[in-house]
Amino acid sequence: MTSFEPKELSVAKLHGYLLSAVSPRPIAFASTLDKDGNPNLSPFSFFNVFSANPPILIFSPARRVRNNTTKHTLENVKATMEVVINVVNYDMVHQASLSSTEYPESVNEFDKAGLTMLKSDLVKPFRVAESPVQFECIVKEIITLGTEGGAGNLIICEVVKLHIDPEILDDEGIIDQEKIDLVARAGGNYYSRARNGFFELPKPLTSLGIGVDNFPEDIRNSMILTGNDLGMLGNVNALPTNEEIEKFLETVSQRYPNIKTASHREKHKLAHNYLSFGDIQSAWKILLS
Repeated sequence: MTSFEPKELSVAKLHGYLLSAVSPRPIAFASTLDKDGNPNLSPFSFFNVFSANPPILIFSPARRVRNNTTKHTLENVKATMEVVINVVNYDMVHQASLSSTEYPESVNEFDKAGLTMLKSDLVKPFRVAESPVQFECIVKEIITLGTEGGAGNLIICEVVKLHIDPEILDDEGIIDQEKIDLVARAGGNYYSRARNGFFELPKPLTSLGIGVDNFPEDIRNSMILTGNDLGMLGNVNALPTNEEIEKFLETVSQRYPNIKTASHREKHKLAHNYLSFGDIQSAWKILLS
């Protein structure tokens, strides 16, 4: 393991490590107005949702590493205390990237990126019409994290109105993750198309799983079973009974005639295969046979 204290690295190097390791990150496509009413639009990947009641989003325009200057979005938010945060999907990711170009002050990035300004209902900054979800926000607080290049500025926003394209909703009115087709930011020039990497993972049992600490030693210290395998095996509230194990072995006896006399290694390999298909109960029955 290569280790550093932050002070041992240049800010640019540390910045690169942070952005490459903490990823993918959602993108806040922030629309603001300057003090004279000129529109500004820029994407930020230091962004997330932090509360539902009240509904709070936070994004952070950092001071530029190379010259310690601040971004127009930060100055605009300080002047008006309003912002619209639009989400970015795959259909508009290149336009969002183009808007991050450091155009001079008062240049309208909506025009530069070919995006449509849509009037908001409760705040003055415009919404991005092409974005599938738009959050009108008032700024509750701005927390400055430092004064040197790379320092963030946490903009704490309360959502006062949200707009959702009905085309991304399912029959129950829930946002369909496949339809919304969000993108996220990673390190360097890398982005991630969220729906290409989706997988489902059951939440831990509310009745409490047995946990890895209660496994037999040979299973807990297996050289075959992965950490993910152990996590799946630990998310059961009880081990199969001897009767359940014997009944299972009868059903698979033709396929695995030597299962009862197989080595731990052979059983672990077979259990790993079952776990790859999400069959936790069968995996346990093989491991305990």
